[in-house]
Amino acid sequence: MCGICGQINFDATHTVPARLVTEMTDAMVHRGPDDSGQYILENVALGFRRLSIIDVDGGHQPMSNEDGSIWIVFNGEVYNFPELTRRLRGSGHVFKTRTDTEAILHLYEEMGEDCVQELRGMFALAILDLRRKRLFCARDRMGIKPFYYYMDRNRFVFGSELKVVLAAGIPAEVDPQGLEDYFTNGYVPAPRSIICGIKKLPQAHTLTLNFGGEPDLKIARYWDIRFTPDHGLCESDWLEALEAELENAVRMRLISDVPLGAFLSGGIDSSAVVALMSRFSTTPVKTFSIGFEEAAYDELPYARMIAAKYKTEHHEEIVRPNSVDLLAELSRYYDEPFADSSAIPTYLVSRFARSHVTVVLSGDGGDELFAGYNHYVKWLRLHKFNRLPPMLAKLVWGTAHRLLPQQMFGKGLTYYLSKNRHEVPAWFSLWMPAERHRLLGKQDGIILGEGNKLAILRRSTAPDFISRCQELDLHTYLAEDILVKVDRASMANSLEARVPLLDHKVAELSFRMPSSLKLRGGEKKYILRKCMANELPNQIMTHPKQGFGVPLKLWFRNELRELVEDRFSQANSPAAAFVDLSFARDILRKHQAGTRDFSHHIWSLLFLDSWLRELRGLPG
Repeated sequence: MCGICGQINFDATHTVPARLVTEMTDAMVHRGPDDSGQYILENVALGFRRLSIIDVDGGHQPMSNEDGSIWIVFNGEVYNFPELTRRLRGSGHVFKTRTDTEAILHLYEEMGEDCVQELRGMFALAILDLRRKRLFCARDRMGIKPFYYYMDRNRFVFGSELKVVLAAGIPAEVDPQGLEDYFTNGYVPAPRSIICGIKKLPQAHTLTLNFGGEPDLKIARYWDIRFTPDHGLCESDWLEALEAELENAVRMRLISDVPLGAFLSGGIDSSAVVALMSRFSTTPVKTFSIGFEEAAYDELPYARMIAAKYKTEHHEEIVRPNSVDLLAELSRYYDEPFADSSAIPTYLVSRFARSHVTVVLSGDGGDELFAGYNHYVKWLRLHKFNRLPPMLAKLVWGTAHRLLPQQMFGKGLTYYLSKNRHEVPAWFSLWMPAERHRLLGKQDGIILGEGNKLAILRRSTAPDFISRCQELDLHTYLAEDILVKVDRASMANSLEARVPLLDHKVAELSFRMPSSLKLRGGEKKYILRKCMANELPNQIMTHPKQGFGVPLKLWFRNELRELVEDRFSQANSPAAAFVDLSFARDILRKHQAGTRDFSHHIWSLLFLDSWLRELRGLPG
């Protein structure tokens, strides 16, 4: 796992300074503490930081082909590289290392930009083709690895993190639309970032920059999420196919020349990964779990069941309210406002695990692929209940919503019922539109933050409502929240996190499964539960889903009460330039009075405040 960066000046006489590339690579030393490198040829430059996982002594980047006409910087792991290497050697290519990086380089020589179709794994890469005066970049299918870029009339800049692009001297101007998107989703979805002009390459996309003459930038999708259920197979066929793909995905991700372990939450997904790892591991699997003193949030008893069953080398740590002291550190590593408070335990378990291993496997992706979220049940109920045509629903339920007083039962329900029932999932937001209007004020040119999710639902070709919900989450919540959280938290601690359930072969198999195999009679992840029934204790299968939540609701009313009151009352708060702090204080008072749980709203404001302090170089 590594960090990549680069710059191309469109004026061929304008050489990229080595100092600038060094500043960019220094900004992401945490992503690769083991090695660094740069390649500069006048107006083009590539930079790299390495976390050594495979071929520890080799694999220095930037890496070139035999004649130096093609150079690559690559972040990630391609798990089918041994098979690709054998094939390419058979075609006459000579390898100097045992790395997946060199396999990609030679594959590009063979196939050009179509090489990404052959890659099985997680990646963000940039290939500099000097003969064609072309830069080819790509991001993996699910969006596990990040890629930021900036382009103006003079240059193109890219990097693994936003701070890396900023290190090239890009102005750090906050995008008002990015703030709207942030308070809608809890994150800023691609292709936008929170900084004007800096963009994110979306999942499963390539970027091609021709810079020989007039700069020409093309963005293209090379893979997509397509739900095409096959009703011709029986349940036993699906179970056999799923087990085989899961086994293969886990086995491939055990390749490593450094110590390896697993995150273990006690839920079905991480427990399944540990169970499958145990099939292939000749030594006890190292497992790492995080718990809470508040019993309602603590899954350690379930993690211990799995650790005992598979005789893992198990390690635990407890998260306490003082963990919020990490806020400044999280802001530094996440680069953008990020409202998912589970960033705290994810960061802590990554730091904890790194003291024992360099690579971990994670169970992320199971909820999206196999319909494991509680909100799927909620959305489906709303979808079935609201049978009125869209215009009539808007009139009837919209009128009821306007007439009902705030805090009265049914106020929120009538809001969702007033929407097109096929688009209800898009309208579930962190801050409701009316709240965002009060918080941010009306700004010209700003569109509702729900627009991105509405567009995904409207272009979906999925044949049923649950599949459309899954497709929405795969494009948004998974790619922009879950995977960002794990990447930033793990790489902040120089830890590589691998996600076998998001192997694209596993994903494509799930896309072909009828939704009745995922959500059946209110039972979520039906097919995955059935597949792992003989591997996991019944208590793991039946205990209510807890996720990786943090007891902010309690902390903000007790241990952290003074902290948030102080932050929201500071006249010199950098957030005051963007949000109405008087409204924020009103939200805080209501939360502390127990009127309603506003903990996620409060956390989103706290993180914004901390992020702005980091951006402006102010004390945290």
